[in-house]
Amino acid sequence: MSTDGPSGRLLPAVAVAGLFAVLAATTLSAGFGDAAGFPADASVVHNVGYALFNLDEAASIPSEGFLAAFLIVAVALDVAVDGAIYLARREDDGSVVAAIGEALTDGGER
Repeated sequence: MSTDGPSGRLLPAVAVAGLFAVLAATTLSAGFGDAAGFPADASVVHNVGYALFNLDEAASIPSEGFLAAFLIVAVALDVAVDGAIYLARREDDGSVVAAIGEALTDGGER
């Protein structure tokens, strides 16, 4: 399919407009209910800490959902930092280390 002329752009434009209409109708017709807050004396940070050490009796609000999100974000950030360190590593002579190295090549020796 060629997108050179106006007819080639019509189908994607209609698809985007239709998707926007569906999302707008869904959002506007959804009932979100009343906002439910936490008690004034409850600390979310303390409750996540209690959940980390399995001290459920000290927690004043349920925090397992917060704990799962906290751990997922922690693992994702750890992977990102490890990858950045691996990619930024240099050899002693200042050259950049290849991501694969010489594991898959013979270095032109054969």
